[in-house]
Amino acid sequence: MRILVTGGLGFIGRKIVLTALEGGHEVRILDRTPALPSTSTVDVVTGDVTDAAATEAALDGIDVVCHQAAKVGLGVNLQDMPAYVSDNDGGTAVLLAAMHRAGVDRLVLASSMVVYGEGRYDCPEHGRQPAPPRSKQALGAGQFEPTCELCGTPMTPGLVQEDAPLDPRNAYAASKIAQEHLTNIWANQTGGRAIALRYHNVYGPGMPQDTPYAGVASIFRSALLGGEAPQVFEDGQQRRDFVHVADVARANIASINAVTRDATAPYRAYNVGSGEVRSVHDMARALAEALDGPEPVVTGQFRLGDVRHITADSHRLGRELGWIPGVSFADGMRELAAERSDSMT
Repeated sequence: MRILVTGGLGFIGRKIVLTALEGGHEVRILDRTPALPSTSTVDVVTGDVTDAAATEAALDGIDVVCHQAAKVGLGVNLQDMPAYVSDNDGGTAVLLAAMHRAGVDRLVLASSMVVYGEGRYDCPEHGRQPAPPRSKQALGAGQFEPTCELCGTPMTPGLVQEDAPLDPRNAYAASKIAQEHLTNIWANQTGGRAIALRYHNVYGPGMPQDTPYAGVASIFRSALLGGEAPQVFEDGQQRRDFVHVADVARANIASINAVTRDATAPYRAYNVGSGEVRSVHDMARALAEALDGPEPVVTGQFRLGDVRHITADSHRLGRELGWIPGVSFADGMRELAAERSDSMT
C-alpha cells in the first residue's frame, strides 16, 4: 500500500512512518520541515499542506493519506487563532480538495481529545451534567473542580466516549473539530472512507522539548534533566490518559487497514487512549523517581484554557478495529526517562 503521511517528520508522524515501513508499506512524507533527501524506502516531499500545488504533487500514486500535519498546543492566546485556522482547517481543506482531484478517497485524520472540552461528569444529585467553563476567579481561588450548575456540588469525573458532545475550550480544540467536520463532509460527498483518531496525551521517545507547545511529559523531563523539580499546575490531580506514541502509531496503521478494506462507515471517530487514568502529579512523580530527581512541586498556577479532567473510553477502537494498547504507563515513563537527552529533538 502507498501511504502519504503529512507531517511525517513530526513526533507522531515519524513513528507512523517507521511502523508503516515495518509493515511492508510504501511511504511518502509531505512536511514543511527541510529534510534529508528521499531514500529507497521513503519519498520525502518538502512542502506545506496549505500549498495546493505541493499537496497535489505529493498525492501522485497514493492509495491512502494519513494526515498528521497540524499546529499543536492549546491555543490559549487569542492572537494564535489565525494560525490555528490557517494551518489546521485551511490545510485540511486544501488536502481534501486535492485528494478529490487526485482520486484518492481514503483518509486517516489526527484529531484530539480536546474536542470534548471537559470530560464526562456526574453530579451526586442530578446525574450526568455538562461542566461549565472554569472561571479565572475560581481558579485563582484554588477552586479547580468543575461544579454542577444546578446545585454547585463538585462533580465526579468519568470516561468520555466518542458520542459525547463536542465542546471546544480553546482555539486548537475548535480547529480540530473543524477538521473533523470537513473530513465528514468530504467522505459523504465523495463516497470516500475516513477515520478520525482522537488522541489523548501522547508521549514517548522523540518528544520535542523546551517549546511552548511541548507536552507536559517533555516539560517535566527537561526540568529534571536540568536538576530542577517539575512544576505541577493546579493541585496536580488533573486526570489524564497518557498514551505511548508506539500505540498511537499502531492505531493509525489499524485505521489505514480499515478504511482500505471498507471496514467502517464512511466516517468514524475513535478515542486513542491507554485505558489507564493517571494524574499529572502521578506522571511528574514517575519521571522524578526514574531520573532520581527532586520531588515535583505543586504550584497552584493555572492556564485558563486548560481542562480539569479528560480521560478516554477507547473500547470502540479495540472492539471494531482490534487495537489494544501495548505500553503500560510505568514502562513508558521509564523508557522516556532513560532516553538520551540529545535525541529529544
